[in-house]
Amino acid sequence: MIPLFVFFAHIVAFAAIFTRRWQEEGIGEGVLGVVFALLIFFVGWSMASFILKFVMQPEGFGRWFDRDAASLLLLTVAEGVFYYFYLRNDRKEEEPAQQ
Repeated sequence: MIPLFVFFAHIVAFAAIFTRRWQEEGIGEGVLGVVFALLIFFVGWSMASFILKFVMQPEGFGRWFDRDAASLLLLTVAEGVFYYFYLRNDRKEEEPAQQ
């Protein structure tokens, strides 16, 4: 259930990234934004899985929270922090130009 929620959240985020970049810069920038997010997702998932191999058994903490679900959850938290700082800098640069 956790992987399903994480994948759904990423699909919504990819759609939001594409829409925002498409409206601001054009369709090419929208596609590049999605490709960048996909790259971060796949590389981050590999790194999170590698790290959790040393911390958890494959069974994890039960049927609903195995090692794969934990790695996806770790990835989502790390991406959330990354995108928070990445998008926060964009907003600060745009605000003074509008005033």
